[in-house]
Amino acid sequence: MRNQNSMVQNNNKIRIIFMGTPEFAAYSLRFLLESGFSVVAVVTAPDKPAGRGLQVHESAVKVIALQYNIPLLQPLSLKDEFFLTQLKQFHADVFVVVAFRMLPEIVWQMPPKGTLNLHASLLPQYRGAAPINWAIINGEKQTGVTTFFIEKEIDTGNIIFQEKVSIDDDENVGSLYNRLMKVGAGLIEKTLHAIFNNTVVSIPQISDTLLLKPAPKLNKEIAQIQFNAKTIDVYNHVRGLSPYPGAYTFIDIKEKKYQLKIFSCVYTLNEHNHEPGSIAKINNDQLNFYCADGYITVTDLQLEGKKRMLVSEFLRGIKLF
Repeated sequence: MRNQNSMVQNNNKIRIIFMGTPEFAAYSLRFLLESGFSVVAVVTAPDKPAGRGLQVHESAVKVIALQYNIPLLQPLSLKDEFFLTQLKQFHADVFVVVAFRMLPEIVWQMPPKGTLNLHASLLPQYRGAAPINWAIINGEKQTGVTTFFIEKEIDTGNIIFQEKVSIDDDENVGSLYNRLMKVGAGLIEKTLHAIFNNTVVSIPQISDTLLLKPAPKLNKEIAQIQFNAKTIDVYNHVRGLSPYPGAYTFIDIKEKKYQLKIFSCVYTLNEHNHEPGSIAKINNDQLNFYCADGYITVTDLQLEGKKRMLVSEFLRGIKLF
């Protein structure tokens, strides 16, 4: 049986600087702190105004750092001389990076035991900013998390550990994000123990670049639904962008065009001669859009300027037929 006290004592010998910004990273930071690791400093994004009132927004990682009274660094530039001097003064053994900016070489080469990164895919597949989204958009049945040592090219460093996670057929990004977040925190702990027990064996990423599936940053163009695609692809597109940023289309109401975000739907295969993207008038209590080989039935949506709602609530207030 694991000796919790001895594990905490060993963990406390490891001097860590943690770098990250969103909730995905904050979960790992809290996990390490509660496991007794010595996080001597935290690096996160500068505060920025957000929301309608442009109130100053603090990152999820900053919130955890303040709760635990950990020294906090929020540099505008990761190459700033004062910031680099601060990093060196903490004499960290290792840097742990989760969902953060690309680090300059002078930073990731600084700690004697290296800089490890957690990535939410099974590298070398889905390198890039949005691996969870793209795995679902592409209809994958499996993904996972990877720890690796950072090198010059983004997401290309030697792999340390990986853990596979299945993707349910009706899963969206929100639920998969939460599961990978938790699995990833445990993998970081496993990786740190291997590094400091001198048992870590890292393996170069070897892959045929022609077979790689990228995970580029999402934008408005990517989020727009292409109804001329197969029904299953439209379905995967919707759940791959739900709840954020939200797949969208446009709908005409009283001769005016509105953006309509779709957060969930089901799909039906059905041969037809209708224009993809047109509304399928199956009955008056459903909102359906034709695709190339069938139609999707929307269940959860948000009309431009309105709150998110179930389709039944939407149809009570909007007459489409």
